[in-house]
Amino acid sequence: MLWRRGESAPIRGSMGESIRAQDRDISRHAMDADDVRQAYRRWAGVYDAAFGAVSRRARTAAVAAVNAAPGSHVLEVGVGTGLALPLYRRDKRIVGIDLSTEMLERARLRVQRERLDHVSALLELDAQDTGFETGQFDVAVAMFVASVVPDPRALARELQRVVRPGGLILFVNHFAIDHGLRGWVERLMTPASRSLGWHPDFTLDRLFPVDDAEGVRLVTSVTEMPPLGIFQLVSLINR
Repeated sequence: MLWRRGESAPIRGSMGESIRAQDRDISRHAMDADDVRQAYRRWAGVYDAAFGAVSRRARTAAVAAVNAAPGSHVLEVGVGTGLALPLYRRDKRIVGIDLSTEMLERARLRVQRERLDHVSALLELDAQDTGFETGQFDVAVAMFVASVVPDPRALARELQRVVRPGGLILFVNHFAIDHGLRGWVERLMTPASRSLGWHPDFTLDRLFPVDDAEGVRLVTSVTEMPPLGIFQLVSLINR
């Protein structure tokens, strides 16, 4: 794995018995697509107020990276209520997908209200199996999605498929740590995964395991985002 100098170190959490225990916990509290839909049906009405402010700087950094990347065809996975949509440059063509009907309804209202003509489509699709053509997009960005989907490695593989070789793939997510007060809180919250709609104990290795030759070489940087490094921006150049 190649890490840029000056970037934060990879978050591994993949040492022997500790990881096997985490695997058992994730399996026990795993969510399926219906769990995700139900959770975000509950969250849809308050999502912007409850989550918008704390995620703003990480979301802004991700969109800035998209705006600076070559190419115009952009896929936003987990577009939610469309909080990021007004931030994209108008010469980008944005396709947003989400599994939640209720969240997409709010995103569509935002597009109409703010006249976001650069948004080409908002579609209710499974991020693990989108049905898009191979290499259709120049950039894919998945914000706060990796710890939500039932199979994060399937998500990573699908984004590799739909982004052209040399294109950019970005993940913004919370990645758990295995020590300290924060690690303890994350483990304590794990049984509530289905109600929360995400896995508090989700580690980067769940997305790109360190022993997976198909994925590990893709990661070029992991950067901690404010506030307090709760979120990380993961940047990948597709092969």
